[in-house]
Amino acid sequence: MAAVSPVRPLPMPTRLPLAFARRRVLLVGDLVADHYIYGQTDRVSREAPVLIVRYESAEVKLGGGANVAANVRALSGQVTAVGALGADEMGRELRRLFEESGVRLHCVSGRGIETETKTRILAGGVSTTRQQMLRLDRGQRAGLAPRVRKALARHVEEAARDADAVVVSDYGAGVLGDEVRQVLRKLSADGLPVCVDSRYALASFSGLTVCKPNEPELEALAGHPVRSEDDLLAAGHAAVRRLGCRALLVTRGRHGMALFDAEGGVDLIPVHGAKAAVDVTGAGDTVIATFALSLAAGASFGEAARLANVAGSLVVQKPGTATVSRDELMSELRSTR
Repeated sequence: MAAVSPVRPLPMPTRLPLAFARRRVLLVGDLVADHYIYGQTDRVSREAPVLIVRYESAEVKLGGGANVAANVRALSGQVTAVGALGADEMGRELRRLFEESGVRLHCVSGRGIETETKTRILAGGVSTTRQQMLRLDRGQRAGLAPRVRKALARHVEEAARDADAVVVSDYGAGVLGDEVRQVLRKLSADGLPVCVDSRYALASFSGLTVCKPNEPELEALAGHPVRSEDDLLAAGHAAVRRLGCRALLVTRGRHGMALFDAEGGVDLIPVHGAKAAVDVTGAGDTVIATFALSLAAGASFGEAARLANVAGSLVVQKPGTATVSRDELMSELRSTR
């Protein structure tokens, strides 16, 4: 079992969100269009054993890294997003949504770039809740060209000049290449908090301030299952050493969170509110957005983790890709004093 120096439990920083509106966060990541198609199940097709769905409506939401930016903005923070968008229908729709939500956008576009899009078809019978039947993913099949990666790195350098914190959202679509990671390491070394959420490549984000894996991502990094608290502690401490980060925030679903620091401390934070989730889509985006904005507002790692834990508990009670507003967070904090 790994050596453990428990961190002293902290009180909830209930007034910290009041400072969010004055803080500036830079989002660097894969900007994804979450495309929802709603319909009514009609009958089974004669062509194949599949359901026929009668189209009712459709909508596009900010997804992936774009959802992280939307969450920072919903919490009243100032946010600039850096990423890549195609000159296509979904790229235009994301630009419109960014402008509508008040997120400043520094994006690289051009020939050969296709907007990352996740199309979900949700259907059901008359007067029933629509359920997801199919997801279709579209986007970049090949890696981004060197000139695009260099342009992204320049955008990050420029946009970071007036940022209080950086949040990185890597969904594996290519924005977080070597050139951008090199800039992020320099920003972290210079003292700017850089918080990373990487779906597939956590090991490539060494030398940054904070990493936020969920338990499956921690297992992938450790190379073995995390089945017990002892497994968790050993894997968490090993991850901090391997990544060279100052803190590691592990999200554990209905088991809450675990916060590890570089001094060997660990803080096990129980889940806030109801343990049963309605929908966990994008919950990690809300957690990393709240955590980074809290650091930007002067919170310690422990305080930021507790606020992120509360925000995460609120967003999983909402269906689909969603955000949590500062008013919702403040109301929940007041109700649990």
